[in-house]
Amino acid sequence: MRRPTLTGWLAAAMLHLGLLSAPAADDVTLSRVFLTDGTALASYGEPARIGDRIVFSMPTAAAPNPPLQLVNLPASRVNWERTARYTEATRAARYYETQAELDYAALSSRMTEALNRLMDTSDVDRRLAIAQNARKMLAAWPNDHYHYRLAEVRQMLSLLDEAIADLRAASGEGSFALSLSAFAEPPTPVEPLAPLPTRKEAIEQLLAAADVTDIATDRTAFLETVLVGLERDEEVLPADWVTTTRAATRARFDEERAIDRAYQSLTTQIMSLADRHARAADVRNLTRLVDRVHSSNRTLGERRPDAVSALVAAVEVKLDAARRLRLARDRWALRQADFRKYRQAMEGSLGLFASLTSSLEEIKLLAGSSPSSLDALQGAVAEILKRTRSIAPPDEFRAAHGVLVSAVQMAGSAARIRYEATLAGDISRAWDASSAAAGALMLGVRAREEMQSLLRPPQLR
Repeated sequence: MRRPTLTGWLAAAMLHLGLLSAPAADDVTLSRVFLTDGTALASYGEPARIGDRIVFSMPTAAAPNPPLQLVNLPASRVNWERTARYTEATRAARYYETQAELDYAALSSRMTEALNRLMDTSDVDRRLAIAQNARKMLAAWPNDHYHYRLAEVRQMLSLLDEAIADLRAASGEGSFALSLSAFAEPPTPVEPLAPLPTRKEAIEQLLAAADVTDIATDRTAFLETVLVGLERDEEVLPADWVTTTRAATRARFDEERAIDRAYQSLTTQIMSLADRHARAADVRNLTRLVDRVHSSNRTLGERRPDAVSALVAAVEVKLDAARRLRLARDRWALRQADFRKYRQAMEGSLGLFASLTSSLEEIKLLAGSSPSSLDALQGAVAEILKRTRSIAPPDEFRAAHGVLVSAVQMAGSAARIRYEATLAGDISRAWDASSAAAGALMLGVRAREEMQSLLRPPQLR
């Protein structure tokens, strides 16, 4: 039988490339999450695996744009192999409906361009190279495009293989393998796509999600959504089923709410006691509170593990703070003798600095300062500095002691600058003295407050 000419192969190839149809469009693909017990939950779009969780949006009604419920389940409850197969099937279906024809048109365009170049080239070796490159591109296309138009691509490959065989014969090649048309077979579909869930199925899937979720707030939300759905679709759902399902869901919903209130009450009560014990540095009673949380949890049926974990963690934070406070108070008690000694040594200096307040206020307000008041101020500053230099503060008081010395030195500067301003009649320098006096007053108050705080037992912040 006479073999077709190369031009005949090219004409047949062009004919296959012209098999195009109008692309389709659709909205978000409805996927499925399969649980280990065989239950299938609808997913609006693809589910996402995040660590040891799976998160997806479940449609709660049979409608074109349904309301969605976020579902967050343990990954251990999911049949991942089956879910992955279904996800791949939905991707293929979505691709066929939206992008496949456009991609096939682009492939056709590239193949047409390659075949045109092949027809325009007279060099046999160049023709062979063009045909082989076109064949390689065509063979790789199905696996990257969900095996779309596989029959047409197979025919094109067969035509190209025969053309390549003729070109090789024309180029003088004596022998070659005719295994060019072999490529990976498409996987056999094992997860047929399910239809959209009915109103009844949407409600049943919410109830199934409520059964497997380990997040109490989600479970309550699912049950509440079921009650809303039953109310919304009551007229189109089986009456007996609605009655039974509503009663069971309402009872379960009320039970969940009651459990929530019980754990909220426990949390409020425990945290109030924990705060009181922490402020009293009562480590022993805080330790007992942790045991009390676990005991109360057992009494409540251990229904809210997340809430209990959070509560225990919060109590342990208070316990850690109480232990630190207890240590600080014990240290403060040990240091009381040194603190009292320092306080007695500083009483005279603090009293003398307090007597300077009136003179510093006058300088601050530019209300007038007599020579005698300025002399008295500078004398008092010199006396305080003399006394404080001879006092070695405890480590705890070192910073406050330094602040007091700075306040005294600033008071001396205020008196000196005010004296200079008065002699020169310089209002600008008078304002400089005002700033120094304000700083001295502020630092003095700060030093006194810090010292008083250190003299009291440490408190929880």
